[in-house]
Amino acid sequence: MAQDPTALILMYFIVPIWFLAGVADWMCHRATHIETTSGPKESLLHLLMFAELGLPLLAAIFLDVNALVIAFMIAMFLLHEATAFWDVSYAVSTRRVTPLEQHVHSFLEMIPLMALLLIIARHWPQFLALFGAGEEAPRTALAWKPEPLPQGYIVAVLSGATLLGLLPYLEELWRGLAARRHAPRKAF
Repeated sequence: MAQDPTALILMYFIVPIWFLAGVADWMCHRATHIETTSGPKESLLHLLMFAELGLPLLAAIFLDVNALVIAFMIAMFLLHEATAFWDVSYAVSTRRVTPLEQHVHSFLEMIPLMALLLIIARHWPQFLALFGAGEEAPRTALAWKPEPLPQGYIVAVLSGATLLGLLPYLEELWRGLAARRHAPRKAF
């Protein structure tokens, strides 16, 4: 793997940039006071999108990438895109989405696509097999990676995902729920 440029780009460029884009998105949400505008609903959408891409990330880290895993990753990417559309549609109806935040969103949509394409490139025969093409039969068994990633890398990625992705969006949800609890009740 140390000699494979697609693996190195994925591991040491794409994943860190992805985490940083997530933090930038959270900062944009704080700046527009998401807790008092779009509130917990948008934060729940962010956590849903985190899960939609977190599961494929875990699959890429721990599982042997075969036709089944690639199909799962493609499906989750498409689901994430649909949720992202829902999220932005909701956000623009409730708060100002700045040009900076829109630009950050473009990163958060394209980085997972780049990651998926690099994974497909690394496992091209199984991608072709998924569509009945190529020389390999599609493998669909779930199995651990035959050559695990370095433990230090795994710890760094899981820590980064937790500290720079999950915790900020949980904090955002907590702020939204707290703001909702303390908001004055509307009279009928």
